[in-house]
Amino acid sequence: MRVHVIDSNHLGRSKVIGVAALEAEDGSVTLIDPGPAVVFPEVRRGLERSGLDPGRVDRVLVTHVHLDHSGGAWCWAEAAGAQVFAHERGAAHLIDPERLVASATRIYGDEMSRLWGPVKPIDPRQVTPLKDGGKVAIGSVTIQALDTPGHAQHHLAYWLVEDRLMFTGDVGGVVIAGGPAIPPCPPPDINLESWKKSLARLRALLPARMFVTHFGEAQDPATRLGEVERRLDAWALWIREHLRNGVTEEQLVPMFERFVTGDLRAAGVNDDLLAVYEQADPASMSVTGLARYWRKFHPEAIV
Repeated sequence: MRVHVIDSNHLGRSKVIGVAALEAEDGSVTLIDPGPAVVFPEVRRGLERSGLDPGRVDRVLVTHVHLDHSGGAWCWAEAAGAQVFAHERGAAHLIDPERLVASATRIYGDEMSRLWGPVKPIDPRQVTPLKDGGKVAIGSVTIQALDTPGHAQHHLAYWLVEDRLMFTGDVGGVVIAGGPAIPPCPPPDINLESWKKSLARLRALLPARMFVTHFGEAQDPATRLGEVERRLDAWALWIREHLRNGVTEEQLVPMFERFVTGDLRAAGVNDDLLAVYEQADPASMSVTGLARYWRKFHPEAIV
């Protein structure tokens, strides 16, 4: 199974959202996290540049239904007749995206169209819900779905059993151009305890190679997963201490941006890559997501 990473050039910027394209021996293509609808034309072109036929996209595997990962799944269902696979708790949102769109609109407002493009329902016959351990067969290759909550309750990682390849969506962090791994923490589902269990599960599989949606192959999977956990703890504790001291979320955003920027700069990230990290993992989203985590699960810790 050959893996191609298609750069979707989201909003004209490279290395923000990478679409994994798995090329089977028979020429069929399986996409993992197709990105939002707004990048569909660029992903088509990217497949063609890689020598792949967009019309042979038979399957789309979604790690979770956040729009930067799943928003364009309907495009492939319509254009190529693809079967779409998603977590059993998220699949219904692909069939009827009304609640998903309403929730995202509360966050992104008038930016919805520019950021993500349209979101349309997928024919229920083209959506397959996956349970933990569910399998998708592509010729002689088996892809196993792994329930990996923490970033989202409906999150799956995908494990290519024979090749020991792992596709981690967002639970494996954001890793741009060989830079450090950081944890994307948007609302509403962030749960540190669940996320750490998911990371432990992924580490225990000893993946030979690991691919993240933001962006591409992350070298040295065990180290990257460890970085995600360390920063998840550090970010959460930073947010907790400031909430405990009475700092509002609005005040926290620029402070947290400086905190994260300082950490990334210390790890060798330059200005150009800082902009990519921010687009892939906005600091404001992590402030909201982590603040919600403390208020929902540990309110006693912030008083």
